[in-house]
Amino acid sequence: MTAAKEFAPLNLCVLTVSDTRSAHNDTSGDYLCDALAAAGHRLHARAISRDDKYNLRAIVSTWIAQADVHGILVTGGTGFTGRDSTPEALLPLLDKQMPGFGEMFRVLSFEEIGTSTLQSRAFAGLANDKFVFCLPGSTSACKTAWEKLIQAQLDSRTAPCNLAGLRSRLRET
Repeated sequence: MTAAKEFAPLNLCVLTVSDTRSAHNDTSGDYLCDALAAAGHRLHARAISRDDKYNLRAIVSTWIAQADVHGILVTGGTGFTGRDSTPEALLPLLDKQMPGFGEMFRVLSFEEIGTSTLQSRAFAGLANDKFVFCLPGSTSACKTAWEKLIQAQLDSRTAPCNLAGLRSRLRET
């Protein structure tokens, strides 16, 4: 697979998982929406949900069932508190996990927050040919993930290869 010469915009969804954030103070969700738009992608849908695994599954299941959605960015619920349930909610929906994403995110995060990165359960994968990235709830963590990992992989021009370029091959059997 080679990188495309022209940018191919993707339709992305953003989900904020929080018991305290609202449309007025969702800085992480705002950052991701602004960043994906600045990169040339389209915001397909956005939601904020309390940290409830069944509600999270319902929202993400709806999005992964939509043919015109290419990816989902989730922020929040990846920590260790009793209420953090994003991995438990969404890992069962994945057809394939992308272990390298969580590993690389924690390496990059270590440079910023030291050993506190051990508490991050950030992960990514593929569900019904949609890329799903689950990030911590802090705006700083979303910025690290977007700028150092996700943005380039969702850009069809990134060489030698990128996730955007795999889209046509995701349903191969």
